[in-house]
Amino acid sequence: MISSFRDFSRSKWAIGLFVLIMISFVIVGARMDVFSNLGPKHVIDAGDRTMDEATFRSSMDRVRANLQEQAGRPVTIEDMVAENIHTRFLESQTQQLGFLNWAWKAGVRPGQALIIKQIRQIPAFFNSVTGQFDQEQYQQALAQQNVTAAQLEQDLRDQYVIEHFGAAVFAGARVPRVYGALLAGQAFETRDGRWFEVTQAMAGAAPNPTDAQLTAFINENAARLRSPELRIASVVLFTPDEAARTAPISEQRIQERFEFKKATLGQPERRTFVTLTAPNREIATRIAAALRAGQTPENVGRANSLQPATFTDQPRAAVGDQAVAAAVFGLQNNQVSDPIQAGVGFAVAKVTGIQPGQEATLENARQGLIQELREEDAKGATYAKVEAYEKARSEGRNLADAARQVGARIVQLPPFTQDGKLPNGQALNAPPQIFETAWGLSKGGESDVVDAGQGQYFAVRVDDVRPAALPSLNEVRAPLTTEWLRRENLKRITAKANELAGRVRAGEDIAAVARSANATLTTRTGVVRNPETTQALGQGLLQGLFGQGKGQVFVQPASETAVAVGRVDDVRAASPAIAGPLAEQVRPRLTSELVQSMVESSLTAGAARSKAKNDPAAARRALGLSDQATPAAPATTPAAK
Repeated sequence: MISSFRDFSRSKWAIGLFVLIMISFVIVGARMDVFSNLGPKHVIDAGDRTMDEATFRSSMDRVRANLQEQAGRPVTIEDMVAENIHTRFLESQTQQLGFLNWAWKAGVRPGQALIIKQIRQIPAFFNSVTGQFDQEQYQQALAQQNVTAAQLEQDLRDQYVIEHFGAAVFAGARVPRVYGALLAGQAFETRDGRWFEVTQAMAGAAPNPTDAQLTAFINENAARLRSPELRIASVVLFTPDEAARTAPISEQRIQERFEFKKATLGQPERRTFVTLTAPNREIATRIAAALRAGQTPENVGRANSLQPATFTDQPRAAVGDQAVAAAVFGLQNNQVSDPIQAGVGFAVAKVTGIQPGQEATLENARQGLIQELREEDAKGATYAKVEAYEKARSEGRNLADAARQVGARIVQLPPFTQDGKLPNGQALNAPPQIFETAWGLSKGGESDVVDAGQGQYFAVRVDDVRPAALPSLNEVRAPLTTEWLRRENLKRITAKANELAGRVRAGEDIAAVARSANATLTTRTGVVRNPETTQALGQGLLQGLFGQGKGQVFVQPASETAVAVGRVDDVRAASPAIAGPLAEQVRPRLTSELVQSMVESSLTAGAARSKAKNDPAAARRALGLSDQATPAAPATTPAAK
């Protein structure tokens, strides 16, 4: 399970926020049903808005990427399914598409001029030199993401509708002062109470469990106790030959490699320069004259409403515009170019620094070239083994015999799980492709040679498969007995606590009840809810003290081995002088929570009016999961009137 994002991901609203985040970044893909004409099964139907399986999968992939970034670790589709994120995302998308369909029919339709204006403000479409919107850059960005202009415009319209609606709700919302006062009153309210703890000694200890009781306990906790499926595999490793890494390299090969790479081994000339790009040649000519007259690029830029672009220690190959590169590397230090017909506008460049290049020499490059050639030889020798192994396999030899024939190493892996861990949870130090390959084979199956990268190859034979199974009673008797006794003893303590609490509720003084149980009575006055008292008393006691009215009795856990029985003796309201300022401070937060609730309710109502529905089975198919025979279900929305 992915504990680092579990709490947040449980919120249906949070899933909606994932979508809004994705939209706001733009150029991450479109949610439109672009394959509707090809006849795939719709995952979501919401009036005129639909989502097919391919689009649902790509959207889930983007949610997964967001979760990975938040969690700081890889997140699989299986992880998300285990947390039920796919279902809540499906419901969220159903609701959102339903709302957008309703909003469009209700007349909430952003105009084309507004959408175009938004597009021209997206930094991804700006030219890096001019800092302005570039149509060519725009088209290239769309092509790279396989997104059409129409799809992008639709995404922006959807974003605008949701943001505009939320802003409209927020503009007219503000919680009454009384809500802030109530929250402030609760924060500074104090309570008096008395309590005592019921321990094991008071309740009596449970006897040791019988085998039948432990067996039943195993079955009750089968999901937690069942061991995962394990596999035992033999791996043939083809690794770079160490002898080849130290073998002598002829002078002829070193010289040939040096001549081949000479141009890339040296240090190229680097230049520092600044450019100003004007919309036409006339302005560019004026800029060049001003720079030659000694004005700074910054002042010249301000005078012409342009932003200078500075480039530091750039080799010629790093300058994107070839016309600019040719001009810059043809200038002397502090020299200013004539106007350059660049890709966008007319550029003027001034060179402010020149770092001469350094030509490579054989002596300087020798050791690097030798190492490079040795690595090539090692990889070549390794691949020769692979070819010989495959030839032996084609001639009928089994994995082990073929490996021995070519001198490859065979490693026996201990039992491991599908994610490459030992039964104790320790990760095996092996390429993940080995585990993936092993899980694609049945018992006795042998794989082809797999390229693991970095000149390493392997083949796998699954020697044994150990199915997932519950442990035998003898395997877990000791720890299971401890856990069973803990549970049963806690039941006894809780039952005793409820018995004593019943006497207090019936009218007996709590002090007398405590004395009859040989328990120590604790008395506290002026208890306030804050981190300090939570740490001192425990969450259970605070919940008891502040969860009951004056004169009421509570039973709450005091520790892992004790249960508290207590009584609220008095409740003191907060001082208005203290609570008043806080009441105003918390109103913005309460208002934000109210707006969130109102927006979510509106989304729900809009989806209901659109009769939005989804197909969980199609959603699972889209994710590559087993199909569930679940009928298409309407979105979880109240019926619209």
